[in-house]
Amino acid sequence: MTSISLDNTPSKSPSTPSYADIQGIVANDFEVMDKQVFGSLNSKVQLVMSVSQHVINAGGKRMRPLITLLCARMFDDNPSEQAMHLAAITEMLHTATLVHDDVIDESGQRRGKPTANATWDNATAVLVGDYLIARAFNLLVGFQSLPLLQVFSDGTCDIAEGEVLQLQHQHNPAATEEDYLRIIDGKTSRLFMMATQGAAILQDKTEHMAALGDFGQHFGNAFQIIDDVLDYSGDSDVMGKNLGDDLAEGKPTLPTIKALELLKDSDTEGYEQLRIAVQTGKTPNAAQLIELVNKSGSLDYCKQRALDETKLAQQALSSLPDNRYRQGLYQLTELASARLV
Repeated sequence: MTSISLDNTPSKSPSTPSYADIQGIVANDFEVMDKQVFGSLNSKVQLVMSVSQHVINAGGKRMRPLITLLCARMFDDNPSEQAMHLAAITEMLHTATLVHDDVIDESGQRRGKPTANATWDNATAVLVGDYLIARAFNLLVGFQSLPLLQVFSDGTCDIAEGEVLQLQHQHNPAATEEDYLRIIDGKTSRLFMMATQGAAILQDKTEHMAALGDFGQHFGNAFQIIDDVLDYSGDSDVMGKNLGDDLAEGKPTLPTIKALELLKDSDTEGYEQLRIAVQTGKTPNAAQLIELVNKSGSLDYCKQRALDETKLAQQALSSLPDNRYRQGLYQLTELASARLV
């Protein structure tokens, strides 16, 4: 890999901060935003409200809206109702994608809680996911900003295409790293880009759109690669899912793609075992397959790719205003990378 200069990027903090520390930088804004995620739901259909509240309550750390809030404050260190509102909309879109993901993956739990499709049924979950997307765009219209609508409509199309591309390559042992990067650029990184660039549009700082797009894309790539590495080496209790679930679902993730590439020349028998598992989704010997991926050297390669993407995300911050909010964005990348240790 080419070495990357990080001149002018924020200096590395002495120790990796906690997520709560970073969230605390915009604590008041975050609290208002979190309430708006719920307050923005106004369906006349009780089932829509019940399911929406269920999935939002089961939500994670609200990292994407946090990124929006940090970006907005980075450009103007004053409370912005519009930025808080946009951050809530971003979380609403993210929640919708998770609902649809759970249906596609036939997931029964997310973060240790029952999914909407398991609690109700697939049809209800899909339609409520559709409602959340529609409601998000209904709220976006209120900004009366065509550039903002353009970024979010283009991005939402890219997210859907990324999900379809992943489905297209499901159980495909011939999927390549290029295929994988196209998938995660859509299904993961695009929302990170929307979270950053939306804030720039609101604050009339469109000259920073390119840098923010680079940050969002590379941070999103790193975040997804790290997630996929942890499917083979993480703590299942912390992750809220079993190790090897991606393999059983036939998802074309980088650890599997690289393992197949490495095993093809070094371990024909191992290659065939993994290839068949990807193709069929049958993993009765899951522990053995996980060990095979670990021993192949694939995870070392993937960890380096994640770190390279992290460095590129950090480098993209160098042209942005130098303040504690930019430092918060930098610390988010550090916190994500720390998951690999």
